Amino acid sequence: MIHRRKFLQAAAALGGAAGAPWALAQSPDIVRIVCGFPAGGTADSTARRVADLLTGSAFAPQGAVIDNRTGAGGRLACEFVKAAPPDGKTLLLTPLGTLSIYPHVYPNLRYNPVRDFAPVTTASMMTHALAVGPMVPASVRTTQDFITWAKANAGKASYGSPGAGTAPHFLMALLGMRSGVEMTHVAYRGSVPGVADLVGGQLAAMCTPTGDFLPFSRAGKLRILATSGAARTPFTPEVPSFAEAGYPELTIEEWYGFLAPARTPPAVVSAAATAIVTALSNKSFIDGMAVLGLTVQGSSPAAMGQAIQHDLERWRPLVRKIGFTADS
Repeated sequence: MIHRRKFLQAAAALGGAAGAPWALAQSPDIVRIVCGFPAGGTADSTARRVADLLTGSAFAPQGAVIDNRTGAGGRLACEFVKAAPPDGKTLLLTPLGTLSIYPHVYPNLRYNPVRDFAPVTTASMMTHALAVGPMVPASVRTTQDFITWAKANAGKASYGSPGAGTAPHFLMALLGMRSGVEMTHVAYRGSVPGVADLVGGQLAAMCTPTGDFLPFSRAGKLRILATSGAARTPFTPEVPSFAEAGYPELTIEEWYGFLAPARTPPAVVSAAATAIVTALSNKSFIDGMAVLGLTVQGSSPAAMGQAIQHDLERWRPLVRKIGFTADS
């Protein structure tokens, strides 16, 4: 459970004293939060809910707006923010994978996750899930059921992801390698269009953040077969984890986090972190994230930077094992 007191303590620790002088020295322009995924998904919803709560803060007295720069699995948004002025007026909201996986996948990646960004704070944690739609028979209720069906229906065994080289893409690639089943990967510009095709029967399966499936699962329009956390999620307690299904190597959790362009002054980063972590403690935000299948989790800029470095090293051998590159 997330406690308001803990978040307020974290906000104070992030440097409350730095916020006031910085705010007085800057013009009261609206802050732009750049999100690389479409409106309606969990990334966009996280960004918008934080933006709403920033209004009136020392960091963003006139509030914040969302700039959805979709495409290339979130890379376009990263490239845009990399080139933005380091003045605190432009922030990036992105999943960890764009920073920890893509450097191993795209040899000509146009940004460096360590050199080109200043970590601000994480915002929400997510698991990914495998779900099937009406193209797959109703008798398919488990991961093993799906593998059996996919082996018998090679021409229909397709799965979507929010983009090539994303964590959901690699989860399914690992599942295919581990189970010996070949499936056609369909990369979308985020979760929303892929889930629409899944529900519409144009796609057999989809792997994407668990929260993007929840309203459709509750309406009976798709079936969630497994989630990628170390344990079952509180949002889908009836659904086993991949580890429970016999695939412990598919245990992956990922966060959405905020970053600023490199060379943003430390006082500006501290002010942004303080304002955002304070927003994360708001009960309406915590409740709203739960509806989306997300758990709220803020951090210091330093801790976020360490997490990026750790995941960079974790994904290196996994990407090599899968053998996928931008040229694949």
